Amino acid sequence: MRLTKNKMKLLNPAIQSAVALLVLSGGSVVHAQDGAGAPEASADQAVTKVVVTARRREESLQDVPVSVTAFSADQLSKVATPDITALATALPNTTLKASRATNSTLTAFIRGVGQADPLAGFEAGVGIYIDDIYLARPQAAVADIYDVERIEVLRGPQGTLYGRNTIGGAVKYVTRKLAPRTDARLRATIGEYGQKEIVATASTPISSTARIGGTFARFKRDGFGKNLTTGGENYDKDVTAARLSAEFTPTPDLFIRIAGDATQDDSSPKNGHRLIVGRTSGAPILGNVYDTRANLTKALGRDQEVTAHGVSATVEYTINNEWSVKSITASRKDKSYAPIDFDSLAVTDFHVPALYTNEQFSQEFNLTYTGARLQGVAGIYYIDANAFNKFDTMLAGAVPTSTFTSGDVDTKAWAIYADGSYQLTDAVSLSLGGRYTVDQRDAEVLRQIYFGANGTPGMGNPGAVLFRTDTDLRGGVLSREDKKFTPRVAVNYKINPDHNVYASYSEGFKGGGFDPRLNVVGTRIPLAVARAGYAPETIETYELGLKSAFHGNRITTNAAVFYSDYQDVQIPGSVAIDTNGDGRDDSFAGVTTNAGKAKIKGLELEAVANFTSNFMVAGMYSYIDAEYKEYFVAGVNVAGARKFQNTPKNSANLRVNYDIPLPVMGREGKLSLIGSASHKGATAQFETASLIDQESYKLYDASIVWTRLDGKIRAGLHGKNLGDKRYKTGGYLFPTLGNEGTLTAFYGNPRQVSATLEYRF
Repeated sequence: MRLTKNKMKLLNPAIQSAVALLVLSGGSVVHAQDGAGAPEASADQAVTKVVVTARRREESLQDVPVSVTAFSADQLSKVATPDITALATALPNTTLKASRATNSTLTAFIRGVGQADPLAGFEAGVGIYIDDIYLARPQAAVADIYDVERIEVLRGPQGTLYGRNTIGGAVKYVTRKLAPRTDARLRATIGEYGQKEIVATASTPISSTARIGGTFARFKRDGFGKNLTTGGENYDKDVTAARLSAEFTPTPDLFIRIAGDATQDDSSPKNGHRLIVGRTSGAPILGNVYDTRANLTKALGRDQEVTAHGVSATVEYTINNEWSVKSITASRKDKSYAPIDFDSLAVTDFHVPALYTNEQFSQEFNLTYTGARLQGVAGIYYIDANAFNKFDTMLAGAVPTSTFTSGDVDTKAWAIYADGSYQLTDAVSLSLGGRYTVDQRDAEVLRQIYFGANGTPGMGNPGAVLFRTDTDLRGGVLSREDKKFTPRVAVNYKINPDHNVYASYSEGFKGGGFDPRLNVVGTRIPLAVARAGYAPETIETYELGLKSAFHGNRITTNAAVFYSDYQDVQIPGSVAIDTNGDGRDDSFAGVTTNAGKAKIKGLELEAVANFTSNFMVAGMYSYIDAEYKEYFVAGVNVAGARKFQNTPKNSANLRVNYDIPLPVMGREGKLSLIGSASHKGATAQFETASLIDQESYKLYDASIVWTRLDGKIRAGLHGKNLGDKRYKTGGYLFPTLGNEGTLTAFYGNPRQVSATLEYRF
């Protein structure tokens, strides 16, 4: 596909060079992402192939007829990747970021499909997996990266190969299996803003058939800004995490892993930057976008706190050379105390103290077959999850009020799936897959208005006086069941050992549900409509891809073009409402819309060129055109005035790695000079234009890393966002609520410089 002059103007010279490299090298995608993570060159300059398990079996990435990108543990370590959100700059058509007002809740979009609102009952458009375990909720999903073997990111509908059906794509953490010998590792980081981090990992065999291991991690950093009202931190970090596992191999054919993990985030509340002057007080806009004047610090009498933990058991049994069976059993819980100060001022103008809790249990069985010409997987999946939230909306105004909202959503879903690939000839293979899903969702919603802006009994103020109940949908009145069969078909043609072209058709499905912030009275929603809930959404995606290798695998390129027909798009949102008919907005409520139709088309290019064993250049460019075709509001089609949020049209990235042999203290090693430039196009934060939208911007990173030849010692100096760019990642838009009005934005991290030291005993 030819790039137009207008599109090229969006890219700086460095990014243009990346695009030129992609086009000249054959137009495709390399999935070992940066210089740090590119496979090591051998003596003859050939490059080791990247292996992934995207199709539930080990395959060369270049042979898989799926859009997938893999990041190895070594490359993540080498550039000091802090957490999953940092991967987005190198991923085509992908947005990964911390949700507004949080440090650890994830907002993820792939190819225009995602889920921005983390409230109870909303399914993710992009699935997050830890060792094949699906995380049903986005809370605590912005995980710091430690103890991983690799991370795989799959684009497009998923569901015929494993786990939960996800309509946009999947992000998979694959953790390391325990080593056969005693292994101990230590990583320490210090940096600006008082950054201090340590990750300690150890494992050891306790017999010939059993191993145990664990990791402890501590991530701490001062805030990028200050709370000018309380004197505390804003945008700080205080996270503790741990993981324990035990692995058993009673026989060579049987593998058992028992694992548990826990994370606690004690960071201060993250408060936004006001983009408007206080409507009543005239409070000015602060000069530092990371500073705040917010005064809400607790929810239910607790400081902000996010805790998450889970346990799992994985059993794999190899029946023979062709058949294997696997069981994955998991349970997870998380709880978040979240004091959200919408107005970010030293008054109670618009406060939302909230509590979120989530529980899930999942069970999966699958059977894998690997024959000479036929390979495939079939399985069953079950999940039982509960998502609960309650919060107060404390608003100043002519009549100050506190509105209590409680949403309790149960999800039970089961599915059967199968996917097989048959080698029709030595060059042509056909893949067929299908999934049948049943989603059962039950909910209870309660919404009550109390006099005064001091809170409600449900959130710790027992003396509040009830004014009225707007919504009481409890006792089993909210229930729906959605069923869907979703197929996948792919044809793969290996032109020769180095060039692989594929075409695929796949469908995705996400069940319907109920908005846990529903207000029947204030939004004038008929009771019958409220009880029906919002409908499922579906997507049909057509994809054509080419994966190529040149010069003994030293240059690999991947290209994909896709077209998606997106139906009944679920768009949750919050709107200001007038509950008493006096002409002034005095509350807000959730309104979920099913936009009828949308069309999405795009292009993805990635490439890695190992020019020598010491010099590597990698690049990525993606383009997406996402448009609503039907979007009805009050019977009027407003599609032309609506945008796809978190979906920039153009994204690009250029990475360079140059290694220099450099002995230190008599030990052989290499010094790696690593640079990265990234471009993100203009990004809408909501479906309608606002001041919170972000114009196109560029980020620059660099690292200088020394690695001892035996890999036991690595020391690095890393700079992130070297241009110190201020860019918005989200915000709140309620200019009519309260006395002061709310229009606040949240920002990505400023320039940070850190030093890392890793030692492997």
